[in-house]
Amino acid sequence: MFHEQEESVANLSKRDILLASFISGALAGIVCDVTLFPLDTLKTRLQSQHGFFQSGGFKQLYKGVGPVILGSAPSAAIFFITYEGIKQYSQPYIPDQYHSFIHMAAASSSEVTACLVRVPVEVIKQRKQALLSDTHRLGLRTLYRGYGSTVLRDLPFGVIQMPLWEYFKLYWTRQIQRECTPLEGATCGAASVAISAAITTPLDVAKTRIMLSSTSAEKEEVKISTMLKDVYRDHGAKGLFAGFIPRVTGFTIGGFIFFGVYEQAREFYISYFSK
Repeated sequence: MFHEQEESVANLSKRDILLASFISGALAGIVCDVTLFPLDTLKTRLQSQHGFFQSGGFKQLYKGVGPVILGSAPSAAIFFITYEGIKQYSQPYIPDQYHSFIHMAAASSSEVTACLVRVPVEVIKQRKQALLSDTHRLGLRTLYRGYGSTVLRDLPFGVIQMPLWEYFKLYWTRQIQRECTPLEGATCGAASVAISAAITTPLDVAKTRIMLSSTSAEKEEVKISTMLKDVYRDHGAKGLFAGFIPRVTGFTIGGFIFFGVYEQAREFYISYFSK
């Protein structure tokens, strides 16, 4: 079965493989984000400077899901088509021992690109999750105000997550001497995501607070360094890891669902269209 899959991949053009990644990423993104939205809402409210219960507590946990439904598919699709594109066109020219550097570069480029869609969606989503009532339409500057902090959070996340995912899959493939199944790939993805989410929690706290700041806040007030200092001053190290449990739990389950759906959809697409 797995030798057939390898032959199927070989029979496809790079363009077809990229299309498979695009479609699979879009499907994985929307399934994962909608399924785990309540946990994400709890995490946002725990990190909010307005307080957990003032931001909604345990009520209306699907508040803000609309923007996510619209934005998660294109964001995930852009991420994976960029990631797989860089891999496909770079790896044949680079020795195997240096492929982890390609994975890091591909992950970084993918995060920066995907954030062009992800950031405005996150801003609208998180303000709705925290029950902030904006009396007027958010301007472009406000919608992209968290871009820098999101990139600073997602770059290390991606640089840790994707090479770990590739490494775990490669390690497991060598142990069992066959290709990973979608379930095994999903397990590797969950492990890599859990580690990445735990390490980058303080950056996520700062990003959340920037996105939930007043629309009239000065530029200096919404800098990531300012937010981290304010959180540490007011709440100590514990504040920097606010929402740690729902974030890591949600991301671990989400990583399993996301990479599972991605691997399964990609395998189906490759098997079907290579005939």
